[in-house]
Amino acid sequence: MMMSIKHTATFLLVVCTTALFSQDKTGYDSRQVFDANFFNTPGNEYRSGNGAPGPMYWQNKADYNISCTLDTVQDMINGTVTITYTNNSPDALDYLWVQLDQNLFTTKSRGHMVTPVGGYRWGNVDFEGGDSVHSISTTEHGNTASPEYLITDTRMQVMLKEPLKPKGDKITLKIVYSFRVPPNGSDRMGIAKTQNGKIYEIAQWYPRMEVYDDIKGWNTLPYLGAGEFYLEYGDFDYSVTVPANLIVAGAGELQNPSEVLTSTETERLNKAKNSDSRVFIITADEIGKASTRPKSGGTLTWHYKMHDTRDVSWACSKAFIWDAAKANLPDNRKPLAMSFYPVEYSADSAWGRATEYLKYSMEFYSKTYFVYPYPCASNIAGSVNGMEYPGIIFCSMNAKTARLFHVTTHEIGHNWFPMVVGSDERQYAWMDEGFNTFINMYSGQNFNNEEYKADNTMKKITDLMNRPATKTVMTYPDNITAQEHAITIYFKPSVGLKILRDEVVGPKQFDYAFRNYIKRWAYKHPVPEDFFRSMNDATGEDLNWFWKEWFFENWKLDQAVESVQYVNADPKQGVDITLANKEQMAMPVEIEIKEASGKVSRVHLPVEVWHNSDKWIFHYNSTDMVTSVTVDPDNHLPDIDTSNNTWTAPTK
Repeated sequence: MMMSIKHTATFLLVVCTTALFSQDKTGYDSRQVFDANFFNTPGNEYRSGNGAPGPMYWQNKADYNISCTLDTVQDMINGTVTITYTNNSPDALDYLWVQLDQNLFTTKSRGHMVTPVGGYRWGNVDFEGGDSVHSISTTEHGNTASPEYLITDTRMQVMLKEPLKPKGDKITLKIVYSFRVPPNGSDRMGIAKTQNGKIYEIAQWYPRMEVYDDIKGWNTLPYLGAGEFYLEYGDFDYSVTVPANLIVAGAGELQNPSEVLTSTETERLNKAKNSDSRVFIITADEIGKASTRPKSGGTLTWHYKMHDTRDVSWACSKAFIWDAAKANLPDNRKPLAMSFYPVEYSADSAWGRATEYLKYSMEFYSKTYFVYPYPCASNIAGSVNGMEYPGIIFCSMNAKTARLFHVTTHEIGHNWFPMVVGSDERQYAWMDEGFNTFINMYSGQNFNNEEYKADNTMKKITDLMNRPATKTVMTYPDNITAQEHAITIYFKPSVGLKILRDEVVGPKQFDYAFRNYIKRWAYKHPVPEDFFRSMNDATGEDLNWFWKEWFFENWKLDQAVESVQYVNADPKQGVDITLANKEQMAMPVEIEIKEASGKVSRVHLPVEVWHNSDKWIFHYNSTDMVTSVTVDPDNHLPDIDTSNNTWTAPTK
């Protein structure tokens, strides 16, 4: 999900880096950085020591068949979901846990109770909604029953008549439910009003299985608003019945276009599948006209399917302009990139370029990291500032130019993290937001001759370095204040990965290891240790010092040039340069040396120079008087005090 304040990524990508590094302690202790006891637990048969899934790795599966009806008068959804759940674990399960996310949207929910006075982005407004569960039945080993169940806030425990056996046993769970659609659903779903009608962005709209894994068993952290989602993979078959004058944009592939589209719209959609530029399926002049619908009055049912996904979402409105173009991916794959938006935001300075941004992002991430796996992607303009789901994203209809580009490339980037690499967002938000913000840096740099490139200069944020210490990256997102959220979850981890890539490991080595991690954990459930191990293994580097200082601590960095002395007072015999590491964080050192002759040299020292002391002396073979020595000359590191970064020869 994208923060409502971060659409101008040029500023916020910079703010990220260093606000979290302050601490009361000063000085350097190498034993804390290079701690032999940190992160030294062995791998096991489920998760190998090299960071890959182990030979006995398992994962449960949840397949969904859903049908629902939207009542646009009452803003109600009435639905039935049938979940086929497969227990691939080695454990017998006496009960199941199901997520009822809509229960956040009541004044009695935990999320409402912990919302600060005055509210905040993810707080529950004074809205009485919530899931109404009308009936539950299970079919297990051929026997259908009405099980006991207990609803606790956003979770429901279903007690089974007999245990679900390990290693492949299946159960079918059928739930009839309904809920009122919240106008502001914690900025993840909601209803927007436009001049041609409402736009519904519908998510968390059906009871969903909690994840049972080898780390914690059932993962039952409640949905409080800030923490996002952890979901099992499966196949989805869903149908949405709406008034016939509405257009439904759903995740996955439309199964019945001849029933819900006119022949003209079908023809245009087929044209878009072979077009590099956008093709209008519904134009601005056609909004709301009867000619755009295969029938007048009554309802239409839109039928979608999506495979190997952890979720599905959809949107609908009679106010949509709809355009599309093909994306050109490796392996000759050509999924559709589509945008749905109201006419008042259709200018080329706004949503008129939305499909261009979406198409480019799909192509860039597919070429650089992992091929986009779904048949299409849809970008929806509405009230949600920025939220991601597999194959569909919700972006603010008010966004334009750079802001719209950055929110689009960010939200679709989430289809790599966590939609393909299925980490636990509820517990480790940085594994999707931080990773995604990291890859967004490169998509921004490469778009249209750097049209929307962000400025990542570290020195612009040194004034933030001396803030009081805040939460570490490894903190649960629900335990992080709204003020800390953007820096802790999005930007500190993303800039850390950039430093690791560019300053510590090197781009080629890092990129290979990062792609290897994605490939290893595609459609699986990695935890932080899996990422750390995988990167250590594929880069061939022991990076535990980096993981500790960047993700588990809030240390500061202060590299300094302490002294410069010629050997035997003769510049032609070389010069000994003393460096100091004045704070607890350690990093490699890049040094620029200038001589009176005009010669400029660079020296790179590895982080190992700080293994034993906060001082390091190295010899440079100068041939003339040295006029200056500078550490971090390109401002690539979050150094809190640049006043000691440069030594300048005294003037005579």
